Amino acid sequence: MTFNIGSQQGNINNVEGGQTIYGGQQGNFTTVSDSQALLGALRAEIDRMGLPPGIARQVSDEVASLDTELRSPAPDRPVVAQRLVRITRLLGSVGAVVTAGGALAGVLSSFAAWLGPIGDSLRQAITR
Repeated sequence: MTFNIGSQQGNINNVEGGQTIYGGQQGNFTTVSDSQALLGALRAEIDRMGLPPGIARQVSDEVASLDTELRSPAPDRPVVAQRLVRITRLLGSVGAVVTAGGALAGVLSSFAAWLGPIGDSLRQAITR
């Protein structure tokens, strides 16, 4: 089977064969050009995780530094990428699984797209 897919938005599942979804689906669409909206979505996903205090503190520090960088007139994208990779690794260290269809992976993937080619390091961290 071949898929020829153009631009898509929202909850779209491209599957071969049958698919059954229990409990419904929901999603949030954020344009990749809005880094502050992405940061808000990232914070919301992290808040839902109930992280252990030590990891939560480290993640919070990274997110605060990320916020400062993103608020600058010209954010340093390599620095943003480094912070996001650290956040991803910290979350992974406590078993927070970044699944391909999950909201956290979606936010991180949107950040990777916003970063452009520099986002490759983040894409690699997501898939590990």
